Amino acid sequence: MIRSVTVIFYAFLLSWACWAKPNGSKSKKPKQVVPDIECDVRAGKINIPEFIARCPAHCKESKQQVYGTGVFASISSICNAAIHSGVITNAGGKVIVRKMAGQNIYKGTNSNGVRSLSLPKWRESFVVSVGKPKKGIIYPSTLDYAPSRPTYVKTGPKETKSPVFTTLPPTTAPEVTTTTPEPTTTTAPTTTTTTTTIPPPPPTTTKARAAVHKIRDAGSSHPYLAHVAAASSRQSQSARGKSPSQVFRGSSYPNRYPHRASPGLRQAEAGSAFRRQPSSPVGPAFPRREWLPSSYGRPDWFPGARRPADVSYAVPDSGYAWSETDTPEIPARDLRPDISEYERWLYSFGPYPPRSTDLDGSRKMPLDLPHAKVEPVDAWKPEANPYEPGFSMREPEPLPRAPEPLASQGDPNCKVDLAFLMDGSWSIGKRRFKIQKDFLAEVAQVINVGMAGPMMGIIQYGDEPVTEISLRTYSNSREVKSAIDKIVQKGGLSNVGKALSYINKQYFSDANGNRGGAPNVAVVLVDGWPTDKVEEASRLARESGINIFFVTIEGPDENEKQNLVEANFVDKAVCRTNGFFSHPVNSWFALRKAVQPLVKRVCDTDRLVCSKTCLNANDIAFVIDGSSSVGTGNFRTVLQFVANVTREFEISDTDTRVGAVQYTYEQRLEFTFGQYNNKAELLNAIKRINYWSGGTSTGAAITFAAEQLFSKSKPNKRKIMIVITDGRSYDDVRAPALAVHRQGVIAYSIGIAWAAQDELEYIATDPDKEHSFFVDEFDNLYKYVPKIIHNICQEFNSQPRN
Repeated sequence: MIRSVTVIFYAFLLSWACWAKPNGSKSKKPKQVVPDIECDVRAGKINIPEFIARCPAHCKESKQQVYGTGVFASISSICNAAIHSGVITNAGGKVIVRKMAGQNIYKGTNSNGVRSLSLPKWRESFVVSVGKPKKGIIYPSTLDYAPSRPTYVKTGPKETKSPVFTTLPPTTAPEVTTTTPEPTTTTAPTTTTTTTTIPPPPPTTTKARAAVHKIRDAGSSHPYLAHVAAASSRQSQSARGKSPSQVFRGSSYPNRYPHRASPGLRQAEAGSAFRRQPSSPVGPAFPRREWLPSSYGRPDWFPGARRPADVSYAVPDSGYAWSETDTPEIPARDLRPDISEYERWLYSFGPYPPRSTDLDGSRKMPLDLPHAKVEPVDAWKPEANPYEPGFSMREPEPLPRAPEPLASQGDPNCKVDLAFLMDGSWSIGKRRFKIQKDFLAEVAQVINVGMAGPMMGIIQYGDEPVTEISLRTYSNSREVKSAIDKIVQKGGLSNVGKALSYINKQYFSDANGNRGGAPNVAVVLVDGWPTDKVEEASRLARESGINIFFVTIEGPDENEKQNLVEANFVDKAVCRTNGFFSHPVNSWFALRKAVQPLVKRVCDTDRLVCSKTCLNANDIAFVIDGSSSVGTGNFRTVLQFVANVTREFEISDTDTRVGAVQYTYEQRLEFTFGQYNNKAELLNAIKRINYWSGGTSTGAAITFAAEQLFSKSKPNKRKIMIVITDGRSYDDVRAPALAVHRQGVIAYSIGIAWAAQDELEYIATDPDKEHSFFVDEFDNLYKYVPKIIHNICQEFNSQPRN
């Protein structure tokens, strides 16, 4: 008995506990559902002020663009912005996005392997944080995406199932429930419940035809639906007394202007008998017809942007529109490509066309306009055939063609061979690449390209350099600008070092149009910093005579310098580190302001010192001993030595120039600097120097050379004096030598046979061992030609780059 009572008690207790547990236990916390997004999803595409999302892995490699630092413009990729901020790694993860007001400036930086770009202003911003929601906060489990451009309400092929019309025996049909999918412009789905009890109706009803006609208006391209729609429309319109052609024109493509109430008499149209085949897609295809007088409204086929027939209203844009990455808008299809430009203007502006801008006046007015010009009787041309097509007695005689202006020969004060190295890497983006192209086009316009002035070429670099425009391709600014507009971004890294090696070895060549007499200038445009080293390639290019300029846009700040492949890359690359050859620009949007300063610098040929090598930047004066101790035969050997030294240099008025003085007791100027501007004439002039004979006054000869030659030397030339003597001077050489040293003249002394060693050292520039030489016989002079050339070039290349 006791056992039975105990069992009953426990059973009652257990049942009570099970019954009371649902009400007594705490409610289970709902689980946060995190929706997935792609790497290219931007914050502006989602119509939620704050949400959580999960980014996939490897978004960094997708190169989706980011604008700003910390606070990002809403056109930025959410996932790459999160990687840039350090919220997630490249492996992906959850992020919380919170939108905020737009900013006036978004600064571009490089962080965590993602390069963000700068932006002056945007209408909406967002910040990202770690994807761990706070306690009690549940974010939406689905994301509401907004369209990037106006979206029209359509009923697709799958949506044409409602309403449903059937022909059944007189029975009660079951309840049919259809759900119309939510269009992009509505806020809630619409559920329509239709209960149809269909008595025996006629085969078709007005309501049924309207439904089928709606299917056609929806723009379905299915052949069967198009056939049904066309047939239904013809039946409906025929019942109202309309012609098939009117039905066709007014259905799928409505006229943007209302029909005229009384259009008057009209010529019968060729399209009135047109019928669309049952299998043809919906859409008009009009045959050729006669033009309407200009007083009529625009015809239905007039080209231009038009709305589909089923547009009820358009959704306003979400505030996001960016031509850089969005799908470009497709222009309206030209339904009449065979009409002339004039006829398009006629239908746009009415019967009075705009004034023609053609210089030759070749555009003709239509004959049937009331204001067409009537030619006088004497304008009749007997040789013309009135039966030829297009002939008209009222056709105005064309004006005489204006002579074409002569092509510009360029600015002679800016005669340079100019090459721009434009950044085509992925980091620059499409919009900044377009800004770069606009900058180059404006430079081409300002610099006045021409054969007598500057010639301009372009190399685009990324992973590898590619020639876009060679120096010899175009000879005027207009052609260069047109070619720049056609350049397409290549992508890749910013390998500036490879590009500098390319211009040094291949681009500045005779085959590409290098003129030789014009300085070579290379302007490097770089976004941020290069991705390879530039020092060695730049040094080789400078030694080849290429003047290197750097224009750095949004260069590294103090925090970003740790990311550089090569520190101080600009100073290691440019021609000189004095600031003349480098031009930093803080923002891409300020690049246009750099056009005039840059053009002024590249055209200042006197300061393009890197095009001056040791062989083309000198004024060399030979001071030759013609005393009696030399003799005629040895004097010929001295002249041969002078010719051998001269032959190693590039001779012209803009390159190395050579002068000569012969002395005994007196001095004679044989020829001056620039008197002979090519090597052949100069070598012949050296050969024609006549031996003088007399005493030896070397000091007076040095003073004479300083007055007659070096006083007329150009400021950008290195002044070099080579004194050749075979004996001790009758006068003092120390004071004259010290005077020319103070003038910046580099003096070499060459003694033969009985020359005094102390005088040779007084004449020579320090260090003496590098500038003073002695030979015991005249026939050994040739041995010192390579040594002198080597010393001249070594001194030139060791000059400080500041």
